[in-house]
Amino acid sequence: MSKRESISRYNLIIKKLRKHPASFKEISDYLALESEIQGYDFNIGIRTFQRDLEDIRSLYNIDIQYNHSKKGYQIEDDQNPQGTERILEAFDTFNALNITDRLSEYIHFENRKPQGTENLYGLLHAIKKKVQIEFRYHKFWTDEHLERTVEPYALKEFKNRWYLLARDINDEYVKSFGLDRLSELEITRRPFLLPLEFNVVEHFKYCFGIVSPNADHPEDIILSFTPVQGKYIKSLPLHETQEILEDSEKQLLIKLKLFITRDFIMELLSYGDDVKVVEPEGLVNEIKEVYGRAAGRYK
Repeated sequence: MSKRESISRYNLIIKKLRKHPASFKEISDYLALESEIQGYDFNIGIRTFQRDLEDIRSLYNIDIQYNHSKKGYQIEDDQNPQGTERILEAFDTFNALNITDRLSEYIHFENRKPQGTENLYGLLHAIKKKVQIEFRYHKFWTDEHLERTVEPYALKEFKNRWYLLARDINDEYVKSFGLDRLSELEITRRPFLLPLEFNVVEHFKYCFGIVSPNADHPEDIILSFTPVQGKYIKSLPLHETQEILEDSEKQLLIKLKLFITRDFIMELLSYGDDVKVVEPEGLVNEIKEVYGRAAGRYK
């Protein structure tokens, strides 16, 4: 049995038990069905299944135990559910990429540049050890490749891109650096102290995207979406602060609490005439000015 089959089987067991507890027979039936679908042999006996549970605990930090009252196995502890979900997604993609020769006429992958993920491990090491790093950085709006020395605080993902959140030694500001524009990474042995008041979750709590707060306080924002677009906004909220004020045949009216950054303005513009900014007035005027300048380019 290949390593790929074993890891695929672990992922299937986790997915099955995330939905609800299941007996060994139910899990076996599920693995048999997936064997037919994927073309692998995921069928196992109870002894191999018990070894799988130990491997899952070691690899994913997920503890699966038998619940006698429910007469089935269930996930007792998942220390990092978001991280586990991304691992499962990544392996699903990995498997899809490896079968494109057989199913190339059915799968079309987006053609995109590498995202700089080759530096993820080194960056995580520097963040954990709290040591300075050096790298070359290419800004989109210039042709220069600048040398940077920073104190790495955290990694953040936004719209399928990875960013490093770090304090720039040159001006002491906390900035975001796209990993796809970062090269020649060097991990130094120079330690730094993480500010006690800094918390990456709190730092981005009222931010949309990766632009840091640009004001003293976030603002209350009210948006009106067309009913059809509103269905998408309800299924995939713009932000965790999203609150529905009205959901009718006329509109979906929502309220957000955010810093108004360029990232957020660009997101609003991407909805075209499916959205209207109701409040605050400053944002209303800014959107009007952007559309005015855009219209002027067609004169």
